Amino acid sequence: MPSRTRLVWGGTVFVLGFLSPLLIPWVISLDLSTGATSLISGLLALGVPELFMLIAVAILGKSGFNYLKQKVFSFFKKYGPADDVGPVRYKVGLVLFILPLIFGFIWPYIAHNFPLLDQYSLWIYIGGDALLLSSLFVLGGDFWDKLRSLFVYRSRAVLLEDLHQKPKSNDKRPAET
Repeated sequence: MPSRTRLVWGGTVFVLGFLSPLLIPWVISLDLSTGATSLISGLLALGVPELFMLIAVAILGKSGFNYLKQKVFSFFKKYGPADDVGPVRYKVGLVLFILPLIFGFIWPYIAHNFPLLDQYSLWIYIGGDALLLSSLFVLGGDFWDKLRSLFVYRSRAVLLEDLHQKPKSNDKRPAET
C-alpha cells in the first residue's frame, strides 16, 4: 500500500483527469476563436484524461495504482449491477433498453409533427441516453456479458434449454457443459 499522501495526490489527479471533459461547456462559453475552442475542447475530451492518468501512475507507482484500481473496482462491484436478476426486472430492463432505441430511430421522422417538443429536443436526447444507461443497471451483469458478446467474434449464444439436450449425431461441435 502506498503512503497516504501519495494515495491522496494520485487519486486526486486521477479523478480530476476524468472530470476534465466537464469543463468543455465552460470553454465554449469563453470568447475564444473557433480553432482555439476546438483545440481546447478536444484536449479536454481526449488528451487530458489520459495524461492525468499517466501522471497519477507516476505519483502512485505501479503498486499504488493497482491498489487504487482495486479499491475503485471493488466499489463498483459492490454497488454495480447484480449478476442475476429476476424475470420481471429483466422485462422492465428490456423495455427501458428498447424504448430509447426505437424513439431515437423514429424521432427524426416524426419531430416535425411536434413543434412544441422541438425546443426541448436536447433534453429529450439526454433523457433517452440516461434511460438507456440506467436500463443496463436494471438488466444486470449477465446482460452486460450478452452485450459484450456481440463484439466478440468467436462468441455464440447458448440457451439454457440447449445445455440439457444431447448434441445431434451429425453435429461436429463438442457438447457444451
